[in-house]
Amino acid sequence: MTQEDRESRRASVGRGVRLVAVLLSLVVAVTAVVTTVLLTGPPTEQDLLREAGIIGKRELLIGVKDDQPGIAQFDPKTGIFTGFDIDIAWMIAADLGFRSTAVRFLAIESEDRAKMQARTNDGQFVIVDLVIASYSITEERERLSGVTFSAPYLATEQSVITRRDYGGPVDTLIDLRGRKVCSLSTATSESPASKAGVELVSKKRISECVDALLAGEVEAVTTDAAILAGFVARYPGQLSHHDIGLDPSEMYGVNTGANEALRDLVNLSLYESLTDPRDRRWEDAFDRHLRPEQPVNLPQPVAIAQQPDVEEVEVRRWPWETAAIRPRTAVATVR
Repeated sequence: MTQEDRESRRASVGRGVRLVAVLLSLVVAVTAVVTTVLLTGPPTEQDLLREAGIIGKRELLIGVKDDQPGIAQFDPKTGIFTGFDIDIAWMIAADLGFRSTAVRFLAIESEDRAKMQARTNDGQFVIVDLVIASYSITEERERLSGVTFSAPYLATEQSVITRRDYGGPVDTLIDLRGRKVCSLSTATSESPASKAGVELVSKKRISECVDALLAGEVEAVTTDAAILAGFVARYPGQLSHHDIGLDPSEMYGVNTGANEALRDLVNLSLYESLTDPRDRRWEDAFDRHLRPEQPVNLPQPVAIAQQPDVEEVEVRRWPWETAAIRPRTAVATVR
């Protein structure tokens, strides 16, 4: 072997050693980055599902209203719940990985929403996984009742309905001073009505208030416009809806109790519904249940016809996982 061959061989070996060193450095660097991300980065969606207790869960229990047309109404003839809240519940359940046959809706009363305690058909009470029941987000509920709210999924406002033959304008709650006005005993609308000097009549169910109004036992009902709009649409020739100019808006949220991982998963569903232009599930729910009520409820807006803002949820996804995400364009429903 010539001197030239020996030098060429040594150079080739040197290049090989350097290449191996570079590759080892890259492996060490990538390993360090991956380890750092895994240990200190945000959780994956799978991590959240595991932490929330969703993996392996056979049935998702959701507490909903059963007496609010347009929002959440139960039909005893068919045994089916329908309404805007119900469609939002189907959307979230599907994004959590539940088929429609594994989702169970249970009627829940207003005073039980914080406790997440709903009743079964045979009258038993059970703890549900989610409460999606026209539940307005308030600091007091979060601070004093232990409620963990998701990001808002609907914005509406407080309003008033009266019988069509009510004599006199209703531009503010003060116009009802001294009158019998019905509202839910746990509603956020109760305090403004009390401050206005009305004779407040409290009921456990808003349908009971509307029945009392139609029977002439009270002169008005006050609560959220999105709730009252369904009754006006049901009795268009008998009821009138009044815009009383109250602010701020009522923002509905999902109660996940002490399960913060589940709250993050709900927020992830709402965020992707908001930001994915291919995902029309929120818009379809609004168009199906709330938009048709608007004409008979004028001049009162039923609700804001746009999904409220949702902050991005920090979830770790590798590039190949992001590319594999399929558009979420359908709601698994039982009709």
